[in-house]
Amino acid sequence: MHSSQVTTEPPSDGRGEHGSTAGGVPGVLRSPAPAPGADRPPLLFDVIIAGCGPTGAMLAAELRLHDVRVLVLEKDTEPASSVRIVGLHIRSLELLAMRGLLDRVLPHGRRRPAGGFFAAIPKPVPNGLDSAHAYLLGIPQPVVVRLLEEHAIALGAQVRRGRAVAGLEQDGEGVTVELADGERLRSRYLVGCDGGRSTVRRLLGVGFPGEPSRNETLMGEMEVGVPQEEVAARAAEIGGTHRPFWLRPFGERVYSVVVPAAAVGDRAQPPTLEDFKQGLRAVAGTDFGVHSPRWLSRFGDATRLAERYRAGRVLLAGDAAHIHPPIGGQGLNLGVQDAFNLGWKLAAQIRGWAPEPLLDTYQAERRPVAEDVLDNTRAQTELLSDGPGPQAVRRLLTELMDFDEVNRHLIEKITAIGVRYDFGAGPDLLGRRLRDVDVEQGRLYDLLHRGHGLLLDRTGRLTAGGWSDRVDHLADPTADLDVPCVLLRPDGHVAWIGDDQQDLDGHLSRWFGDPSDAGDGPGRNGTVRHIGPNHEHAFGKKDAGILE
Repeated sequence: MHSSQVTTEPPSDGRGEHGSTAGGVPGVLRSPAPAPGADRPPLLFDVIIAGCGPTGAMLAAELRLHDVRVLVLEKDTEPASSVRIVGLHIRSLELLAMRGLLDRVLPHGRRRPAGGFFAAIPKPVPNGLDSAHAYLLGIPQPVVVRLLEEHAIALGAQVRRGRAVAGLEQDGEGVTVELADGERLRSRYLVGCDGGRSTVRRLLGVGFPGEPSRNETLMGEMEVGVPQEEVAARAAEIGGTHRPFWLRPFGERVYSVVVPAAAVGDRAQPPTLEDFKQGLRAVAGTDFGVHSPRWLSRFGDATRLAERYRAGRVLLAGDAAHIHPPIGGQGLNLGVQDAFNLGWKLAAQIRGWAPEPLLDTYQAERRPVAEDVLDNTRAQTELLSDGPGPQAVRRLLTELMDFDEVNRHLIEKITAIGVRYDFGAGPDLLGRRLRDVDVEQGRLYDLLHRGHGLLLDRTGRLTAGGWSDRVDHLADPTADLDVPCVLLRPDGHVAWIGDDQQDLDGHLSRWFGDPSDAGDGPGRNGTVRHIGPNHEHAFGKKDAGILE
């Protein structure tokens, strides 16, 4: 579903940063009275998101799991028509599984082994990757965007297309957003998910240092006019010496084509079929009779990172915060993972229970991850060049990757399952994501659909107590863990390991704020927070946020 405007107001219980309902009427939240002479529009939204790509749509859905009133503004009037194939890596597949979305996504993609990602060095998948989803899912990007947008709308997010952000002004109580048509909107927070040329980032004045494109590559899908055997033989011969270059079959007579461009062009203008023919002739001596393109695009090797991810009430995520070459297929995945990290924290800030530094941990955790991605794509770019020095390093690394530890390290880096946030001293598992382990009720990720934290208790002696409106509790002595108990954040990262209630309470306060008086009974949505043997009763479809 792609709607130019969804007019139904999402429900709200009126709680949030200001901690009270308007006039005692639940569901009505009024903005503070403006200063004399101030011309502010009414505060109708908690969060406005600029950009309805994968990052923006994922963030909108995550916020709606916590009853945050969300408006998504997308400058394009229609979804993208180009059928660009992207790869969903292991960590992104895990996140989709945590929200009950993976089963809807899988039928639209094609699984590939999770190997050969780093600089396209052909190495097999390491044995025993620590995930139930150890594969790559090739899927058209428009399908990913559509499914995530439908998910966000089903949860109550508004999406308005053909609405471009042209200005913004923030104060201590909110952000006023001016659109290109002159309309002015107001929300508590604004998040720029509007791409590498982000208008929000520019309006904020946040620096975007890095390196401009030095080289450009053409990518597309098209039919070829010569036999498959001829294509395969020539591509194998050329592929050993010219990188990036490939012709890979993608259906009957349809090939995915990647070839160096003659020069750096205007990224706003798509390449032509003739550009591809010229590139193929320059590298392979033939254009293979390519014709009937499905889609054509270009990408450069520009590498940039926003100086900061937050300026007051305005935040950046996805390509608005970082751009890099698509080598290894990490870009879309990095943005979706940004959204997963930010969503519950921003919701906590709005709902009024966030500990003081929680929202700032978004930048503290995600910016170093982006720095690492930028570094590994820089390294891969060098390894794909034709110079004798880079090719010598490539041959050496190819030998080193025969060691399972090296191959595994690079795969875990590309697929993001090796990410560890700095939560302080503790076991190696602390700060890492927890795999989808077996529990008495089935699989762990099935218990995370609502976006709550989770106390996984193998002792049966602990409790989430006053945090039960934001942390679910599973007492399961059979859980497949090597430690007694873990506290999971809503993004699946391990926030605490141990078996002492007092120590646990301290970490619950660190991540989930002051305890409420909700106890272990029903929370504010009227659904039981304790997960018993039949967890289906605790996770109704409405609360689970599963696409119907």
